[in-house]
Amino acid sequence: PRVRRSLRDRTAGARRRTAGAIATAISVVTTLVVLILAVHIVFVAFEANTANDLVRWFGDRATDLCWQFKDVFQPADHKTEVAVNYGLAALVYLVVGRVLVGLVRRLG
Repeated sequence: PRVRRSLRDRTAGARRRTAGAIATAISVVTTLVVLILAVHIVFVAFEANTANDLVRWFGDRATDLCWQFKDVFQPADHKTEVAVNYGLAALVYLVVGRVLVGLVRRLG
């Protein structure tokens, strides 16, 4: 015989699935942001051609995503400045993303 689940069980299951989907979305977005910042750091470190559309695209996106972290540290060397500041932004995004994923999963 088929056993029907209670409304509470179905609601809890739906809540867990929704929380899981939201947590996955947060994780994917966080990973993409960190990847964009990391690729920009590599492009700057190895002096990629800034006239290249791909290099420019990553640079523009990374600059937008870096917002308040662009000039936290101001070393004399541009490569070091980008590595430290954009790396700091990537680390903050990663930590905040992981904390949010944990909270969403716990609430679900």
